Amino acid sequence: MSILSCASCSGSPGAEFVHKIVDGICGRAYPRYQDYGSIWSLSEWMEVLEETATYFKTAVGENISDEEAAQQINELNPNYQEAITKCLKGRKEEIRNALVERVNAISSAQLQDFDWQLKLALSSDKISMLQMPLLNLDLDVRENGEIKPISIEMNKEELQNLINALEAANKVVLQLK
Repeated sequence: MSILSCASCSGSPGAEFVHKIVDGICGRAYPRYQDYGSIWSLSEWMEVLEETATYFKTAVGENISDEEAAQQINELNPNYQEAITKCLKGRKEEIRNALVERVNAISSAQLQDFDWQLKLALSSDKISMLQMPLLNLDLDVRENGEIKPISIEMNKEELQNLINALEAANKVVLQLK
């Protein structure tokens, strides 16, 4: 991640612009192109906006030191550097809270406990000789402070699909760490 490409942009925004980007990260309105169209072309605007927002998210999300954060932007216009640095120092906790809320908003449900039983269905109302293994999976899920029981019955194929999906999800989680 580098916002150094912003250094080549024709204009230099002020503290108001930087704070509006942080407002956008925190769930409020991002700055509008109409207000800054005289400074940047549309492609420059998109690049500056995206890279500046990414810089703030990375600096706060990875908890980098003030010195390292300043070093990443040392080739920018000095006024822009100062605006970014002051904004980062002053609103770091607000950005962190917004990032945590965004992650928590993915799902507030948490698995509290589970239990499983393996059954062998010997017959059904349609077939007299079935002999199909079935898994009963009982989940206790906490959502908004309330525990909700969920029961699922799966055959062998459905169980294999669930296992494959959970393994894929685990790989994604491991990559994010």
